Amino acid sequence: MESMGEVLRSMNNPALRQRSRDLEQNLLSHPLVKQLQAEHPELDEPRLRLHLSRLYQYVQESRNCANCPGLDNCPNDFQGHYSKLTVETVNGSPDLYERKTACNLKVAQDNQDSIRKRIRSFYVDERVLNGGYDEMDIMGKDPRRASAVNKIFDYITGVKEDGLTSQGIYLHGTFGTGKTFLMCYLLHELAVAGYSGVIVYMPDFIEDLKSIMLDGQKLKETVDTLKNCDLLIFDDIGAENLNPWARDHVLGAILNYRMNRKPTFYTSNYPLDGLEKHLSFTSKDGEEVYKGQRLMDRIAPFVDVIPLHGENQRGTNR
Repeated sequence: MESMGEVLRSMNNPALRQRSRDLEQNLLSHPLVKQLQAEHPELDEPRLRLHLSRLYQYVQESRNCANCPGLDNCPNDFQGHYSKLTVETVNGSPDLYERKTACNLKVAQDNQDSIRKRIRSFYVDERVLNGGYDEMDIMGKDPRRASAVNKIFDYITGVKEDGLTSQGIYLHGTFGTGKTFLMCYLLHELAVAGYSGVIVYMPDFIEDLKSIMLDGQKLKETVDTLKNCDLLIFDDIGAENLNPWARDHVLGAILNYRMNRKPTFYTSNYPLDGLEKHLSFTSKDGEEVYKGQRLMDRIAPFVDVIPLHGENQRGTNR
């Protein structure tokens, strides 16, 4: 390491001083600095010389952004941000100020992060939520899905234009036709519009309730989350192994709260009448028709029923 004396001696080196002057002059004659001067003629050269480090940072980061290697490899001091210079007058004198400003890539990433924060999933593969959506691909994958897909698009457009109502969607069809994917698309698009949402994979959720019921606080937090989110999706309802407590005290309580308040969505292999039969039967008490009907009174009036036709897409690219 150089001693202080060596540093001071180097400063007296004529070649080094000349190189420093050349760098300074190159910086002051850089097109970006000249443009700054043209926009702010009140900034004279002596004032600019007081802020050479800021000007250097400004020029360097502008060069980095012009040759952007991507957000993950951003070479700027503050990743995803660049130096923006402004001129402000303080006590009658103009001065130069530097602010770190998020670039377009950083803004886009932050927007995506905020969207993800509005969406929660219980037992649904996060890759389905974050895999990206292409409307042309959704429409063109299987022409038999077109009617259902158009209704999903119409619902999303209606909410964006007029806001939420208590009316949800009951999307039913055979295995692998894309029901979960379409509901995740709906959830994503409305999260972009600012709505919060939760998607619940029913078979795993009902099974997990057996352990959650022993933790009263966790149960309350889970039920409150499902009650209060803007959009709630029960995915693959009808595939779960119901017990009376889960049906009547958890599912029933959630639906009772949401009806006439917020929309609930469902995907199922059953049409509505098949779901009613499923909800009427539990592993403990057998068939209880009136309890199934009671739950259906909180589902059927508050959904638009959409059948989804098409080929089984599982094992293929969407």
